[in-house]
Amino acid sequence: MAIEETAETVATSDAANATHAAIATEAADVETTAGAITYPTAPGYQVNVRSGPGTNHRVVKVLPYNTRVPIRCQRHGEKVSGPYGTTDIWDSIAPGQYVSDAYVRTGSDGFVTVPCG
Repeated sequence: MAIEETAETVATSDAANATHAAIATEAADVETTAGAITYPTAPGYQVNVRSGPGTNHRVVKVLPYNTRVPIRCQRHGEKVSGPYGTTDIWDSIAPGQYVSDAYVRTGSDGFVTVPCG
């Protein structure tokens, strides 16, 4: 018995393959290192790490170029524009250490983890 492939089946299959390819590309930006998911900072930037979610908080350190960061939790703060858009989301990468989500490639315009308590 021959199986007939219709144009609808091919289109559906092509759309599914394109979706899987996009997910795989996005997933390639997320790495798991020693059990922690990390995200890349914007290429070509040394990102300021601040003591709180805004540019009025002191700089506690500067991340080198091409750094990957874990995101422990996220919170709203000062709106910042960067290579990944304008956002008021700040990523906590360690206790008392925040970077603007505008400089971290999370693949999302919203939270990718739990809100900070």
